[in-house]
Formats: sequence, structure tokens, C-alpha cells
Amino acid sequence: MSAPLRVGVIGVGRIGRMHAELLARRVAGARLVAVSDTVEALAAEVGAALGVSAVSTGALLADPSVDAVAVCAPTEAHADLIVQAASAGKAVFCEKPVSLDLAEVDRALGAAREAGVALMVGFNRRFDPSHAAVREAVANGSVGVPHLVRVTSRDPEPPPFSYAQGSGGIFLDMTVHDFDMARFVAGSEVAKVYAAGAVRIVPELAGLGDVDTAVVVLHHVDGCLSMIDNSRKAAYGYDQRVEVLGPEGLVASDNPLVNTTLLRDAEGTKTAKLPYFFVQRYAESYLRQWEAFAEAVAQGSPPPTSGEDARAALVLGLAAKKSLAEGRPVLVEEVG
Repeated sequence: MSAPLRVGVIGVGRIGRMHAELLARRVAGARLVAVSDTVEALAAEVGAALGVSAVSTGALLADPSVDAVAVCAPTEAHADLIVQAASAGKAVFCEKPVSLDLAEVDRALGAAREAGVALMVGFNRRFDPSHAAVREAVANGSVGVPHLVRVTSRDPEPPPFSYAQGSGGIFLDMTVHDFDMARFVAGSEVAKVYAAGAVRIVPELAGLGDVDTAVVVLHHVDGCLSMIDNSRKAAYGYDQRVEVLGPEGLVASDNPLVNTTLLRDAEGTKTAKLPYFFVQRYAESYLRQWEAFAEAVAQGSPPPTSGEDARAALVLGLAAKKSLAEGRPVLVEEVG
């Protein structure tokens, strides 16, 4: 067996700590060797809990024993960290987005390409077993060539307003996953985007030019239509569903429940709740994502979710923002 991929995690806030814990305890083919954070006390706490060194980012990137880095710092630092890691010859896993700016995305992708290092971006939902099975059914022809794709993505509650102020808005923060999912399951690129939105939950978002409730229609180059609906507040839980209709049938993924208990009484039938948020809903997909990254690096093959995938999703998000602002369909080529 080959030696495990030795990974250092840069940024150990909520998402970074989750990645570090997976690498330290559960990922076959990889292991955590160091952590870094601009908040040194936080890095020290996480490092001590997981039994690894807490070091500066510079030291982590210069360490020859580190094969790869996970970039989990704030979004504005992602592009620079990818460039630095590529220059150091490290394979890179980066949480989405690479950047909210297309030029910065291109700079980061160019650096990875020039250095010849693997770059994978964290569109973990592709690795969810149910969503992946939808894609497989499309790929093997079970439903025929897709006619319609539907993606539902609804959060149980909106993020803090302070987060919304710097997130780039719903299309770049939330819907970006759904843009990637539509491309993934349809197996086709997108030519045109039309977005509609409203402020139904957080009135303050109007002042940011953002919305909390949205519908997006994607026109794929092969004629398929994708429909995405988003809400920042679904009182019943974290709602994540994907459906593909073709001439030979339909394939869909539904929400898992927190358990399979079923209660029937005089009042009717009751089941368990939906998972509360993304960490619970996509726990397995995060693990499978890391296994795929470790395998790709070990084999020298392209990572399954590439920098180009991140760029494509960002372009769709920017097109959706433009469509909402101008009240018209936007050709993808208008944006990038």
C-alpha cells in the first residue's frame, strides 16, 4: 500500500476544523500532519485536540513532509493561498469558492496549472451517494437524454447578517452548489441564465441588493432546462433534492431523515425530522470527497471536482446576479 497523503489544513474555523477532524480520524489514504490559522490560539487548540502541530502558514507551506494543503481560510485569502501552495509544489484542496472575483480565480487556476499541482475545489455534494446515483443513472442512459433538471436547496435558517454582508450574495454563496449540481447531473454546460428573487425573510438584505428566496432557470447547450429553487428558511429542516426527467423515465434523490423510526397512531403517521444543516446532511459526502482527492493525487489523475468546475459555477452565479439586477436572461458568454 502507498503511504498516506500528508495534509496540512490552513484555517480551522468551523469548516476547517471539520476537515481536520476527518483527516485525523477517518479518511483512508490521507492523514492530518499540521494545522494553521491566523488566530494562533485556535490553531493551538485544534492541533492539541487532534495530536498534530500548530504552525504558521509559511512554515506549513515550507515543510517538505506536507504533501497537500486544505485551504479553509476566509474566501478573500483563497486565491493567494492557492498560488503560494502551488509555488511550494503542494497539491491543493480548496473550499469553495476559489474567489468571488473571476480574475482572481483565473490567477489561482493558472498558478496551479503552471506548477503542475492537483487542485480540487470542495463541491462535496457531488459525492453524496444519492446525488451521485442520480448522475450515474443519467450517465448510463437509464432515463435517456435529460429534458428537465430540478434542484431544491433550502436552508433551515438564514446566516448571520454579518456573514451575508461579505458572502457575495445568495447566488455566489448558496446557489453556487446548485449550479454545480445542475452541470453535474445534466452532463451539459449552461448557455443562458434567468434569475428571479425576493426578500421574504431578512428585510435588511434588500439594502445589499441581495435576496433570500430565489428561482433560477438554466438553459443548457444541449437543450436541457434546469430549475433551481432556493430559500434561506425552511422551518422543517435542511431540504436538498435533485430530480432529472428524461424520455425514458425519472431519477431523483430525496432527503434522508435523522433516523428511520416510524410512528403510527390515531393522529396519523409521524417520521423523524430532516438533518438540521449541511454538516449533518452531507457527513458522508465530505468523507468520500477526501478519499477521492487522496486517490487522485496518489494516482496522478485529475481531481474529480476541478478548478474549472469552480470557475464555471462562479460564472453562473455572476450571470444570475446580473439577470436579477437587470430583469432579463443573461448569456453566460456575457460574463465569462
